[in-house]
Amino acid sequence: MKRHLSVFTILNYIFLALVGFSMIYPFIYILAYSLNDGKDSMLGALYFLPRKLTLDNYAEVFENARIWQAYKITLARTLLGTLLHVGLSTLMAYALSKKSLPGRSFFAFYIFLPTIFSAGFIPFFITLQKLHLINTFWVYVIPMLFNFMHIVIIRTFLQGIPEELEESARIDGYGDFQIFMRIILPLSGPVLATISLFIGVAHWNDWFTGAYYVSDKSLIPVQTLLQEMLTQAEALSSSMQRSAQQGGQTISASAGGSTPESLRMALLVITVFPILCIYPFLQRYFVKGVMIGSVKG
Repeated sequence: MKRHLSVFTILNYIFLALVGFSMIYPFIYILAYSLNDGKDSMLGALYFLPRKLTLDNYAEVFENARIWQAYKITLARTLLGTLLHVGLSTLMAYALSKKSLPGRSFFAFYIFLPTIFSAGFIPFFITLQKLHLINTFWVYVIPMLFNFMHIVIIRTFLQGIPEELEESARIDGYGDFQIFMRIILPLSGPVLATISLFIGVAHWNDWFTGAYYVSDKSLIPVQTLLQEMLTQAEALSSSMQRSAQQGGQTISASAGGSTPESLRMALLVITVFPILCIYPFLQRYFVKGVMIGSVKG
């Protein structure tokens, strides 16, 4: 029995290692491609390490003023949008966690209703237009201030905080806002970190809003810019790839330089890197926050 268990354990580790490698390899390929000479990359057979190491792709990306502007928009919307979303969601969840709140069931149903019914793209566009949010920075922030599931997660966490803490604070003369700021928020670190990760990644990865609700090039976020590069460079990259494969050694021996594909890979690395740096610091809170409400007493 121990022998069979040992074989199963080994096979299990091998299987998990293969699954993990399949998830990590795309990042390795993109990184190798971004660090390789663009024209040399068109010859193919680039799997793990760059053949002709160069930083020209990153240099050209950082020299592009439009990319810097897009990066600023993405950082601003992510930081501001995350802060406002978490703050407002926590305030609403704190209110809904109180059984003494007048109309508690009505408000819970009212904020739940939009998660069931959606008017669709055109009515939503008209609403944004009537609110004068089209082609403004706030079109990234205001529509994403509300998320019912985030409110439910925070409310479930707050309901687990002992009521005796609030009662003792009221004896000391604290009001609702003081209790919220000095007691509730310091105890809500895990769930706030989880929600911040959820909404922060959503803001960072959102390209749709910039593509359909913004026409001002100075307000385009980096993900929308990357999507534009993917669309514009696809035909050109395919053409250059075929030419490189037909030319063989002639193109390989030519002077190095960047290509649309190599610039796209470099921009992709720059786009993903900040999230990869932040995630390890929030991972311990993420697991605890996701498990909130999964175990019932």
